Amino acid sequence: MGAASMAAAFGAVVSLALPRPALATDLLQAWQGAVRNDREIDVANAAHATAQPQRDQASALWRPNVGLTAAVGVGRSQTAATGAQFSAPGLGTSSGVGFDTSINHGTAGRWALQAVQPLYDPARRARQQQLSLTADLADLQWQAAQQALMLRTAERYFDLALAQETLRVLQRQSEAVARAAAEAQDRFKLGSAPITDTHEAQARLAAIRAQLLAAQTELEIRRERLADSTALPPATLVAELPAAVPVRPPPRSLQAWRTDAEAGNPGLRMQQLKVEIARRQASEFSPRAATQVALVAQAGRDRLAGSGDFGTAGNGASHAMIGIQVSIPLYSGGLRDARHEEAQRQADQAQAEADRLRQQVGQQVRATWLGLAVGGQRVQALEDALHASAERVDATQLGHEVGQRTTLDLLNAENDRAAARLALAQARVGLLLDRLRLAALAGRLDVGTLRAVDAELERESDPPGR
Repeated sequence: MGAASMAAAFGAVVSLALPRPALATDLLQAWQGAVRNDREIDVANAAHATAQPQRDQASALWRPNVGLTAAVGVGRSQTAATGAQFSAPGLGTSSGVGFDTSINHGTAGRWALQAVQPLYDPARRARQQQLSLTADLADLQWQAAQQALMLRTAERYFDLALAQETLRVLQRQSEAVARAAAEAQDRFKLGSAPITDTHEAQARLAAIRAQLLAAQTELEIRRERLADSTALPPATLVAELPAAVPVRPPPRSLQAWRTDAEAGNPGLRMQQLKVEIARRQASEFSPRAATQVALVAQAGRDRLAGSGDFGTAGNGASHAMIGIQVSIPLYSGGLRDARHEEAQRQADQAQAEADRLRQQVGQQVRATWLGLAVGGQRVQALEDALHASAERVDATQLGHEVGQRTTLDLLNAENDRAAARLALAQARVGLLLDRLRLAALAGRLDVGTLRAVDAELERESDPPGR
């Protein structure tokens, strides 16, 4: 394939990039769309809705319980008493008296009203604390999900921005290599350059063509991923890269960030709540939690009426009482002790997991802080490298024109400039993401932080493919 046909083929590859609108989507727009449409935040919102019912349950545990029971049916009763003593005014006293009553097919009715007010119940208190802590855990999980969504949206947004930049760089590189290929072909025809120059340029063009196809595919994948989360039309999604990194003071000390993470990291706070919940569960089954004291009020009546062996009969009994009820389980077959032991071991496990997570968070804070501490210098070094690579391309182009540099030298210089441009874009994105990650590790990632990052983006007016 000649240089002209190769250049035409590259024109077709570049045209695969779908046209994009001139106005880019900013980071805050992506976040607002994700808040309304991200499926994972929908799950978090549904879980968070359980917090208030759990608090209501905790409050209800110490309120009086009032119950009414009533029953009606068919019943029978046989009563026989012998050796009884009977006395009545004017009749004297009789001994050895017998009483017999019977109801063979009677109508039975019963009702009872009972009110119980717990006064002392350690197990109930432990359950109340568990419910309150579980509700607090649901709140924390929701807050953590919000911050995770912010970070996830930013990562997807910048993934799209880097995919756009990769395609843009490859397009520019392909144009430069196509020009070099055409020039090598012309020089070969004039006899001033060997055929190897043409073959090298065509081989590089074919390689870039494959990269362009892969870059276009990756761009569409990342655009669709962001569109799925934000529900924004894919055709309107154009992300922005960070502008030149402003001069910033060094980040706060590593110890200050570690202290913030110890106090505010959502994962650590959630795990510590799980430890407290496990401890409350253990206290629910402790020996001292078995005793219960309650104020009890009861009233009721039983009645049975019908015909029997001695004629029509009716029995009725009413009862009422108010007082203190004490419940002390004496033996449970070892079940209660076993459940207490199990709950204690679960609390130990939760504490060990909290200690492990604290160590991991500390390591993450250190790594992210170091990335920020040297990130600005790294970006500056890459900016210098890009400037030097651009000057190298110019010098190599001039040397190629006067015959002091080969076509391969020129192709390598173009490739290095493209690599330097992409490395700089990735470093700038990494610096902003490290700021967001460090804020998230400390539990301080919020809309204000996103707004500050969004203000540092370039306002793109020439997206790839236009």
